[in-house]
Amino acid sequence: MIWLGIDTSNTPLSVAIVKDGQVLTEENTSIPVNHSLRAMPAIEEVIKKAKLTPADIDAIAVSEGPGSYTGVRIGVTIAKTLAWTLKKPLVGVSSMKVLAMNGLFFNGLICPIVDARRKNIYTGVYQSKNDTLTSVIEDGHYSLEDLLEKLQTYDKPILFIGKDVAMHEEQLVESLRERAVIAPFSFNLPRASSVIYTAQQVGIQEDVHHFVPEYHRIAEAEANWLKAQGKD
Repeated sequence: MIWLGIDTSNTPLSVAIVKDGQVLTEENTSIPVNHSLRAMPAIEEVIKKAKLTPADIDAIAVSEGPGSYTGVRIGVTIAKTLAWTLKKPLVGVSSMKVLAMNGLFFNGLICPIVDARRKNIYTGVYQSKNDTLTSVIEDGHYSLEDLLEKLQTYDKPILFIGKDVAMHEEQLVESLRERAVIAPFSFNLPRASSVIYTAQQVGIQEDVHHFVPEYHRIAEAEANWLKAQGKD
């Protein structure tokens, strides 16, 4: 079975082709270029490098969020359009879980972090079990203070993964001391092959028509409007 994997949920871009459990080709970049300009050419490139055509793809996997509103929308829109056009199944997976997959064999908790500005982050906390990840703290939009308060209740080492960890490293280490483990930079980018691996564990069950991103937070414009209307 041939899978196309797509992750544009944050600044990094990753696309991959996996055939029968083998990665044929994968492209990973962390250059702040608009995904609307780079994603489709990258997809075309990996398909070409794998010596395939779009019609050869059997299923599509995409990171559904949380993360950048624009990034998530671009990835999901491309995935839905391809799935609809090619008449292929689509599976969405957590962008936090995909990033946490880089620490799959860590003996402790795994905490991916994506900065959400104003001392807030997108995160979720996972633990490895039988070559898969189980959720310990649900994906969501948290203040860094709230996350640290939750993590204080766990007497385990915690691996922090993601390129935005550096922005909060001082506070993480100050709060958690020796329990805070900072992943090496080579672990910090999400991989589209992990999107596919995670999707295979979920199984094909998504309805393309009803598939929507998982933002875990309303847009800033909507929040400002609600505030102006005196609503929570």
